[in-house]
Amino acid sequence: MRNPARAGNHSLAEQPRPADAGAVFPAGDIEWRVTPGLTPYPEALAEMERRVEAIQAGTAPELVWLLEHPPLFTAGTSADSAELFNPQGFPVYEAGRGGRYTYHGPGQRVGYVVLDLNRRGRDVRAFVHALEGWLIDALAQLGVSAFAVPDRIGIWVKHGNTEAKVGAIGVRVRRWVTMHGFSINADPELSHFSGIVPCGIAEFPVTSLGEMGVSQGQERFDLALRQGLGRFLFSLEGRIEKA
Repeated sequence: MRNPARAGNHSLAEQPRPADAGAVFPAGDIEWRVTPGLTPYPEALAEMERRVEAIQAGTAPELVWLLEHPPLFTAGTSADSAELFNPQGFPVYEAGRGGRYTYHGPGQRVGYVVLDLNRRGRDVRAFVHALEGWLIDALAQLGVSAFAVPDRIGIWVKHGNTEAKVGAIGVRVRRWVTMHGFSINADPELSHFSGIVPCGIAEFPVTSLGEMGVSQGQERFDLALRQGLGRFLFSLEGRIEKA
């Protein structure tokens, strides 16, 4: 697969032992996990929910988890059934996050970001803004000029005479611990997006790094994300990491 696990990453079957109950993890102690292959969505959702509970209990560190799913659609809390066509018959899952319908599938980098905003600022808007900045900065390392658009969900790029969506963001916060996160289209089958109105936005197309001519997009994007993690965390607290 395009996303081999790196040394020091923990798969679902190889997670670090939980710490003693009530342990306090340093603010910079975050598990960075890259899972190879295709992870079934229900398994990922259950794992994410377990981690949220463990963070709240102080028995596990925060988590950034990179993975891929088999082809599927997820429905956010604002999903409108009129925006689901699904001619391929892909499974549809209730996600519990904000937003509308989203596609996930092979060739798409999904990132689940499970952070404790009790320690990083109880500001959901600032968290989403920082997440956008992290993704945009990582894409810039690949030579992709991406941007966010006020009142339009997602990560965008110029696409001929219009704009196209290259990434989606959808989050949920439970007792100030974040769930879900983002997806970036490295090289998925773009025709699969025709089964929905992506995030409820019909007037703009969807694109990918592959369509833009970026080679090894997923591996390079993962590396750029890892390199920018510190700056992302600093930005959550209203600080910018000094060079």
